[in-house]
Formats: sequence, structure tokens, C-alpha cells
Amino acid sequence: MLIFLMGGSSNIWAGEIKIGVVNTEKILRVSAPAIAAQKKIEKEFLVYDERIKKMAAQIKELQEHLEKHDKSTTIEERQTKERELANISRQYQRAQQQMREDLTMRQNEEYSLILERVNKVIKKIAENEGYDLILQLQDSVYRSQRIDITNHVIKALAEQEQASGK
Repeated sequence: MLIFLMGGSSNIWAGEIKIGVVNTEKILRVSAPAIAAQKKIEKEFLVYDERIKKMAAQIKELQEHLEKHDKSTTIEERQTKERELANISRQYQRAQQQMREDLTMRQNEEYSLILERVNKVIKKIAENEGYDLILQLQDSVYRSQRIDITNHVIKALAEQEQASGK
């Protein structure tokens, strides 16, 4: 009976199925839109980064001042400097945390826009080249280079980027 069922379903497999896979993680790392987005984000966060570096320098300066003038300052002066150091340290930690959160949110926004473009490119490739199925795989144990169209998608995105003049 099993042989009959398998034999009866062989017609389904008679036609060739064309399958492709893409590594979206790689696309989000090395494609032209991803690189452009990363540069854009770095530029946006440059001011944030400078502010945090200034705070770090203030902290270092206060720590050095406290160590250097440990014996020559009064207890009140030392306590004032220690409170100032603690306040700046808290502000520094909050600023770092806020920057990380904002950066993550901003990256997610940009990656979301890129993924929309990637999906359109993949759909176009699938339609133009007769793919029946294209899977987005990040971590697969094995996949043949023959079905991996990641580089093809990256190339199509670069061409699209050039054509749009971005």
C-alpha cells in the first residue's frame, strides 16, 4: 500500500522545482543600501558620541583630581567632588544607555526599510528567473552555492541603488 501511495504521488514531483535561498544577515551587512544606512546612522550619532566622550573625560579628570589632591583637600571639598563625580557617572551611564537604545531603534528602522527593498528585489528575481520558492535562511547546516542567491540579490540592490542615484 505504501508503494502505491508513493507511486501515485510521483506525478507531483515530475516537474522540476526551482528553489533559492538568501542570507538576509549577509545582505544587511554588505549590501549597498545597508552600508549607506550604516554610514548615515554613524553620522547621526556622531554628536551623541562626542557628548559621551566629553562626559568620560570629565569623569577621568575628576578622578585624577581626587587622587592627586587627596591629602591637600578638606573633607567637605572631597565630598563635594565625590558627589559631583557620582552625578556625572550616573549621567554618563544614562547617556550611554539612551544612546544604545536610540541606536538600536534607528538601526531597526533602517533595516526594516532595507528589508522591504530586499523582499521586492527577491520577488522580482523569483518572477524573472522562474523560482518556485525562495527561503530566507540565516543559519543552515548546509546549503549548496547553486541555490544560494544572496550575492545575486546584493548585486541587484547595488544596481538599484546606482539607478536611483543614491
